[in-house]
Amino acid sequence: MRSPLLWTFVASVLLLCGVGGWLLTDPATSRSDALKTAGLAGGAVVALYALWLNDRRRRVEEARQEIERQRHDLEMRRAEQDRERVSDERFAKSVELLGHEADQVRVGALHALAGLARSRPTYTQTVLDVLCAYLRRPFKHARYENPERGDGLGDGPEVERELQVRLTAQRLVAELLPWASEVDAPSYDLDLTGAVLEYLDLSRRKIGRLLLRYASLHSSTNLSGCVITDRAYFTAAGTGNGRLIGNFRCRGTKFLDYAWFSGTVFAENADFTETTFAGRTAFKDAVFTKDAVFTDAAFDDSLDLRHASFGGHADLRFARVPEHLSLYNTKVLSTKDNQLPDGWLLEPLDDDGAARLTVPAS
Repeated sequence: MRSPLLWTFVASVLLLCGVGGWLLTDPATSRSDALKTAGLAGGAVVALYALWLNDRRRRVEEARQEIERQRHDLEMRRAEQDRERVSDERFAKSVELLGHEADQVRVGALHALAGLARSRPTYTQTVLDVLCAYLRRPFKHARYENPERGDGLGDGPEVERELQVRLTAQRLVAELLPWASEVDAPSYDLDLTGAVLEYLDLSRRKIGRLLLRYASLHSSTNLSGCVITDRAYFTAAGTGNGRLIGNFRCRGTKFLDYAWFSGTVFAENADFTETTFAGRTAFKDAVFTKDAVFTDAAFDDSLDLRHASFGGHADLRFARVPEHLSLYNTKVLSTKDNQLPDGWLLEPLDDDGAARLTVPAS
């Protein structure tokens, strides 16, 4: 007799009989009142049983829901692990295919990696590292040595096909970077040290650390409107012609940390109009072969122009002249229409029109 219902029935009957019998012995209590009171007493036991039963059902339902939630979480974790396993296999296969002989297979592998980064944002930095590593592979094109040769057939058609693969990699790198206007977006690093690049266009993108040391930048390079949140190094990089003239465009860019252009060679025009340099900035030993425009550029920290040379028109009308300025042996051509900040002077050096920039001691 373990059934709670049976015990409740027995207790209710006993209480009904006991209370009813006791009240019937009282002459002051009528039979109807005695039966009514006994019925309420027996009913109270049934009501208590109903409350207990309802509470038990509630606890059982809560336990069932908790088990269901745990099962759902377990299934979600299993599904996530399956997705990670598939993503890892997809990543490994794509990286393997980057070494395939057929250029169309390599292009497909690049797109597969980019698709993985879009569907799994946690892979974005890893995929960018792989794309940058591909671009750091040694590459030569006949057009870089002889700009008059535009077909690239001097090195064979496979060189031109490899160039198309590299251009695809560059485009995918730009597409995986967030827009500069996305304030809360993460900043991804790019390591393009020693890379041979053509038509590099990262304009209006948000970048973390940018490494372009010893890079070869052919045709036009466009960094206009970028926000570079970490250090940027262009040490000993060089611009040159490819299919197009190798202009360097960096209009309205924001360098929020170091901007290092030491030893950079600008073979064509360089445009830094309205660019903000928030950290230490160096153009030490930089060579501006043609026009250099720094109109309304703002320097919030130091600027190092030691041994820099300007071979064309130099527009140095800064929006803010840095407090810490180094101008040792900085050369311009006095025969050009140079535009300088107030107080800057030209000190002639030789008959070829070379002059040195100087700032009178305050």
